[in-house]
Order: sequence, then C-alpha cells, then structure tokens
Amino acid sequence: MAEHVVNLMDESVREGLAFVQDLLKEIHPRDFAVRFWDGSTWDAEPSAPTRFTLVLNHPGTLRRMFLTPNQLSLGEAYIYGDFDIEGDVIAAFSLGDFLCNLHWGLLDKVRIGKRLMEFHTPSRTDAGGRGAHLHGLRHSRRRDRQAVTFHYNISNDFYRLWLDERMVYSCAYFTSPEEALDDAQERKLDYICRKLRLRQGERLLDIGCGWGGLVRHAAQYYGVEALGITLSEPQAKLAAERISQAGLAGRCRVEVRDYRELEGDGSYDKLVSVGMFEHVGKARLAEYFGRAFRLLRPGGVFLNHGIASSLSQPELAGPSFIEHYVFPDGELLPVSETLHAAEAGGFEVRDLESLREHYALTLEKWVRRLEEKHEEARRLTDEATYRIWRLYMAGSAHGFWTGRLNLYQALLVKAANGKSGLPLSRADWYA
Repeated sequence: MAEHVVNLMDESVREGLAFVQDLLKEIHPRDFAVRFWDGSTWDAEPSAPTRFTLVLNHPGTLRRMFLTPNQLSLGEAYIYGDFDIEGDVIAAFSLGDFLCNLHWGLLDKVRIGKRLMEFHTPSRTDAGGRGAHLHGLRHSRRRDRQAVTFHYNISNDFYRLWLDERMVYSCAYFTSPEEALDDAQERKLDYICRKLRLRQGERLLDIGCGWGGLVRHAAQYYGVEALGITLSEPQAKLAAERISQAGLAGRCRVEVRDYRELEGDGSYDKLVSVGMFEHVGKARLAEYFGRAFRLLRPGGVFLNHGIASSLSQPELAGPSFIEHYVFPDGELLPVSETLHAAEAGGFEVRDLESLREHYALTLEKWVRRLEEKHEEARRLTDEATYRIWRLYMAGSAHGFWTGRLNLYQALLVKAANGKSGLPLSRADWYA
C-alpha cells in the first residue's frame, strides 16, 4: 500500500483506523493525514501533498463527529477540542463538505451507529455556554442589538490582533494575492470613495461603520462631513478615540444608532453600507432600502456592499455553526433578491461588481494573522473563542473560493426626474 500507519498498537486505534478508512475510501487523491490519540498516523496518499493533518484527540471524537455529521456537530467537536487541524485549515473544509454531504440509508445508519457507539466518549466541559441566545422578535431593534453585541463586543483588542491597522472588518481590494492587507484595505476604502464620487463638503452616512475606518478616510482625503452609525458601543468608543487622534472630530463622528432611527428626508448626499447588510434580514429589505431612499437627496448615490448566497450552490443542510456561534440572525440572500428590493424601493441600479476572490484573499490573511497570534488571542479571550474564529473565517474563505458565497458592491442612484448625475463611463474610478 502507498499509505502506512506507524505505532499502531491500541485496539481502539485499530478500530478507529478501520472506521476512518471505510468512511473516506472515496476521497482520491487524499491530501491529508489522520493522526490518532496514541500518535499513530494514517499518511496522506503519496500522489498528493499533505495539506493538513486531522488530529483525533480521543476515541470519542469519532462518535461526536460522525454520529450525526453536520456543520454544527463537526464545528462543536473542533471548538471543544475533540479534534485539531494542523496545517492548512482552509483546505480542511473540502473534507468538511464531503462529510456534511454524506447520505446514508437506514441500514447504513444502523451499522455505522453501532460501530460509533463502541467508542468511549469522555465528558465535555462546556466552553462557557458561548452559543447565542437571543430574545425577542427576529430583526426587531432590540434583538438586532443583541445579535450585533454578541458578535462585535468580544474585545477591541481581539479584533486588533488580526485586522489591518485601520481595523477594517470587510473585504479588502487587492492588486495581487501577495499584497499586504493594510495596503489592500486602504485601496478598498479609496475605491469606495471613488465609486461614490465624493466631493468636498458633501454629507456622507455610513450605515454599520464598525471602527470608523471609512468615515475617517472619506473626511481626511475627500473633505466630506461623515456620520457613521453602529450598534456596538465598544466600536463607537474606539472609533471616537481614533477620530480625535486624527484631528477629524469636526468633520466626522460615530454614533450608536440603529439605521431605523434615522430621520430627515434628503439629509445626505451619499450613503454607504459595508458589511452590515448581512444583518438586515429578508423581512426588513423593504424597510432598509426605503429608509435609505428617503435619507438620500435626489441625485444621490448609495453603495451597498454585502455578502450574498448562491442560487446555484445551496447552503449545506443541517443546523448552522455560524448562526449558533458567530452571526446569530445573519441572513445571506441571492443578489437578485437584493437588487429587486432596491429597485422596488425606488433606486436605479447603475453598477454591480463581484469581489468574491478579494474576500477569499482577505479571509486567508485574517486566518493566518490570527494563527500567528494564537497565544495572544487565548490570553485576551480563551481557547474556544480562538477556535470559533479560526473555523468561521477559514470556512468563509472556503465558501468564497468555491463560489458558495459571493460579495457584491451595488451602486444605486436616486435619480432626479430621470437624471442620474453620473458620467458616461467609469474611467474616474480607475484614474
């Protein structure tokens, strides 16, 4: 055989190896190794480079992973330390897809279940009960604030570990895969400002502004008066500090506000929303675009930047790991549905650009930076939080690379008597 196992002594390991080999027999070439709890290793096939090693930490790992294999059970087995992934964690998600798409008949389920029940499963210490538990009506203002707080209030210092210097928590814009994250994020901020065609003295609203990187950039380099809103108090506090340090307090500010609380017809020349749209929800699309339309002056422009699901590649079946541990109440919609709602709200769609590969590259860099700061991340939070975020960002990168996820920037115009006010070409975006 082209593969081999070393130090295979323990009976439970022999049984575990037989189970794993039977489970994964259809994967060729198998570009990963499996290491068992006694150190024994089932090597990758020689025809493929070893991209990662799946480390099974005890016999009960097999039972927890495969008795009901879905993204939530596999994710929980990882965050609770039943198994580890050494090497390229993003590459491991191809194996995850394979496991989540297994379809067993009744007899196979009985047979496999009997084998798995033979593996002893040690008690598991709950990792802080960290799953989301929200209350109230879905996408109500109260519940949305809970969801945003759950995700963003971990620690500013935690996010600072792996984000760029400006703490931009959204897709960067690369000229090459090797480009530094800080440079690509600055380019993204400037690209958005050029797409909006910001001018000196205009009023800009950033819906879901995070730590204020875009409002600072727009105020400093384009001379606008910018307001950013967020539902996270720690974000707003740090954003205010950075605005003050940059000497921009008179030209931009960040407030803790819900977009549904904003009033004033035609109050803004330009609107932007970057990475917030995923929190809106299908049921609130009409309200979201309707509010944006009213806030914008006639002839104004709205750039909506958000993740979209794919109609051709449906989401994996079963309970969602990200819904439970990362983005509670998050909803990804096909871009066709988003554009339909925008047009129904009165907007004219003037441009649509996919930045799918750019988000995959961004997430790859975030994962590597987080891995490099593993010990600091544990000190600021704990091991389970580190594992949740490593898994979530790696899985998202895999989703973008495979096309299951996409990222679109839609440029929407509130035309004034049929006049868009836009030039005939996009040449100024790239000047």
